[in-house]
Amino acid sequence: VLDFNDPFSTEVKPRILLMGLRRSGKSSIQKVVFHKMSPNETLFLESTNKICREDVSNSSFVNFQIWDFPGQIDFFDPTFDYEMIFRGTGALIFVIDSQDDYMEALARLHLTVTRAYKVNPDINFEIFIHKVDGLSDDHKIETQRDIHQRANDDLADAGLEKIHLSFYLTSIYDHSIFEAFSKVVQKLIPQLPTLENLLNIFISNSGIEKAFLFDVVSKIYIATDSTPVDMQTYELCCDMIDVVIDISCIYGLKDDGTGTPYDKESTAIIKLNNTTVLYLKEVTKFLALVCFVREESFERKGLIDYNFHCFRKAIQEVFEVRMKVVRSRKHHSHMQKNKRPTPNGTPRMPL
Repeated sequence: VLDFNDPFSTEVKPRILLMGLRRSGKSSIQKVVFHKMSPNETLFLESTNKICREDVSNSSFVNFQIWDFPGQIDFFDPTFDYEMIFRGTGALIFVIDSQDDYMEALARLHLTVTRAYKVNPDINFEIFIHKVDGLSDDHKIETQRDIHQRANDDLADAGLEKIHLSFYLTSIYDHSIFEAFSKVVQKLIPQLPTLENLLNIFISNSGIEKAFLFDVVSKIYIATDSTPVDMQTYELCCDMIDVVIDISCIYGLKDDGTGTPYDKESTAIIKLNNTTVLYLKEVTKFLALVCFVREESFERKGLIDYNFHCFRKAIQEVFEVRMKVVRSRKHHSHMQKNKRPTPNGTPRMPL
């Protein structure tokens, strides 16, 4: 476990903070997205009363720490070292309960953002307007507009117009929470432009309509091509991953129960009733490529498979470059620690 103060820990694993008032839904979000908990089961979760840290390390791309903060944390409490926490943070997610009076939440949001920005101007500020499943479509838009306006007005009054806040309407009862988390995580992936470029090249040469690179564990998509994301398309892809994993867990294991249900042989084809084909292929043991293909284009499946082989090889090369950088930084960090003097002033001996 890397030290909280160690700058290397945040270079390799960006830190995501989950903040908001009590009962706003922070822990429920974490459980549903990263622990496969049913949304209905979250009704029985107890309130978080201490800071909970979780390492998410599904792959070299989906690799970060989530810090779930209890809603009652007081930034003015001298025991709360907010500078240390914000200094190493990549993204700050502030959850606002849309079904509650959110004036207090907006005041806490303003305090949190201004404090965090002074310590670390590079933090991505992400606002989840949560529990919107209980609102009508018109009420959702009105609530988002009101929160957006008030939050930005508060920053403008404080002379902090340059702080950018991103807003998302979320619910644990549909795929909106997964899509919002996908957008947050993508901002923390330095290789994102490379991944998007590879996907653009792949779909343009294969006659594919849309492609997502998914983390199969969390159903977060870490990259997609440059065409717009349609929510219905994303939901179908998520459902396909669930179907593939569930069936693989039943039929993909050996007779003695050994082996892994999702491996390099994993592939799936689902034909929809609107002349569209969903095509899933394993990229790594944690990543899957899910494509939307027209039925007439899918007749050239051999071409798609050849291009996919080239795409997977390119992804592996990106992985290798990333791992070399990580190893280099680890070695550099280790050497720097050994160079520090001991408390009595003598230099440390190399290990």
